[in-house]
Amino acid sequence: MNHAPNAVARLRDQRVDEGIKPLQARGWRAPRCGACRVIESHCLCAWRPSVETHSGVCLIMTNKEVFKPSNTGWLIADVVRDNHAFIWSRTDVDEQLLALLNDPQWQPYLVFPGEYVEPSRVTHTVEVGPGKRPLFILLDATWTEARKMFRKSPYFDRLPILSLLPDKLSRYRLRRSTRSEHLCTAEVAALCLELAGDSDAASALDAYFDVFSQHYLGAKRQQEVDVSTPAHAELQPFVRAGQAVLA
Repeated sequence: MNHAPNAVARLRDQRVDEGIKPLQARGWRAPRCGACRVIESHCLCAWRPSVETHSGVCLIMTNKEVFKPSNTGWLIADVVRDNHAFIWSRTDVDEQLLALLNDPQWQPYLVFPGEYVEPSRVTHTVEVGPGKRPLFILLDATWTEARKMFRKSPYFDRLPILSLLPDKLSRYRLRRSTRSEHLCTAEVAALCLELAGDSDAASALDAYFDVFSQHYLGAKRQQEVDVSTPAHAELQPFVRAGQAVLA
């Protein structure tokens, strides 16, 4: 099933065109779907949700992250129509990123733990003025890399910091984390969408993330796809008619 490429997919293609080689991690030889990055036998494309969103997202990524098939920023860009993605560089700032941050239609929020920021910049709510829409800036990287990106990006200094207060532990099982309370990027984005009033998009992204995890791990463990799971049932209402149908 063909979909228009999202900003993360376009960024990945751009890096390939520039001669940057994809990560050759374990299992890299297995044929993967070019659209969803999951091994072809467990393709996720038929389960891509379609929802309306008022919010926008901007993913700031590392060179490695954009190539990882386990990356969940791709899922966010699949769900949120107004999606943007940039490779982070300390010395070479993309002018399009600066233009996006200064676009008057958006109220940017940099999503980051408030404990690392002066209290005057921190908010736990999303409130935008007339004619503006929330734009969530997500540092899509490991925690160590994200802290470096935060410290060494002076153009973030003027942005309000949205500090989330999640009430559940991460469900992310595709990579190991030293702290279970650290949420993956898709989980963070779903919480942001909920705060902004994009409840359908938040629910769709949560379910999409769970289905992606099941397909990804099922392929890794050589298990058949099971579309009768609760996660697939939760996602089904957000899938376009004629795409995925529960067995």
